[in-house]
Amino acid sequence: MAHEKLYDFVDPADAECVRREVEITMQGHFSDYDGKTFKHAFEEVEKLFFGHYPGYQASNTKYHDFEHTCSVVLADVRLIYGAMVDGIVFTEKECLKGLLSALFHDVGLIQTSDDTQGTGAKYTVGHEERSIQFMRCNLNGIMSEEDIEDIADCIRCTILAMSPSKVAFRTENMRLMGSFLGSADLLAQIADRYYLEKLLHLFEEFQEAKLPGYDTAFDLLLKTRTFYQEVARKRLDSEFKKVDRFMGSYFKIRWGVDKDLYAEAIEKNLDYLDDILSGCKDDLDCFLSGLRRSGLSIDILK
Repeated sequence: MAHEKLYDFVDPADAECVRREVEITMQGHFSDYDGKTFKHAFEEVEKLFFGHYPGYQASNTKYHDFEHTCSVVLADVRLIYGAMVDGIVFTEKECLKGLLSALFHDVGLIQTSDDTQGTGAKYTVGHEERSIQFMRCNLNGIMSEEDIEDIADCIRCTILAMSPSKVAFRTENMRLMGSFLGSADLLAQIADRYYLEKLLHLFEEFQEAKLPGYDTAFDLLLKTRTFYQEVARKRLDSEFKKVDRFMGSYFKIRWGVDKDLYAEAIEKNLDYLDDILSGCKDDLDCFLSGLRRSGLSIDILK
């Protein structure tokens, strides 16, 4: 493939392809891996997002949807695979716990059936502990209490306002799994081929959650590169010890592509954002007209 792009391999919008990639990559390192536990959990979370789980509504956060969860699971398994290719030794159980943490990390944004006010975005602050609570109930009897606490610790690495160094992991391998998840959560979002359009959905969620820092949707757009450089990149490099370096090993061994397609996709997204903003001042309509996927952006505003 002459000009490989991130989405040429696995599309996170295709949930079954994501689950299958997890199965294939895990089987590449663990010959007797059957994937039953992960497959069951994947189906449970999918039912939850689409409103087929008893006691819960369908997910109604347009940015943090099931595709986002799938994209994080995919980025997470790629980091795990790349690390093992580079010689880091994990047990199958450790990998499973890391993958389950990616699967459950945002379920706390989903409302119960009797919660009829607003959307799940109102739980943005603190949704990680809600995710952990649901995960504990769902995996009770399937995973040990100790394993469930390991998964909970990994999910806490997605709390942007908290340093992962404050999480008391039982083992260094599970701390690495937490770093993989925290990194995957950032990389999957910013490398998304629809990232620029989806930022408008993210602003809507921030508004409902009453998060400070962004007065308008355009303000969020203007601050996006700064967020990447001063928050996301700092977290990836310092807090998570640059574990995103393992992406290159994944693509090289799994697909024969000698480059990090996430890093490439992120830079293209940010460069294109800069190009559009440079000629738009504070005009959101101007920004929308410059998007390559204007049809999606119009739908976002509805």
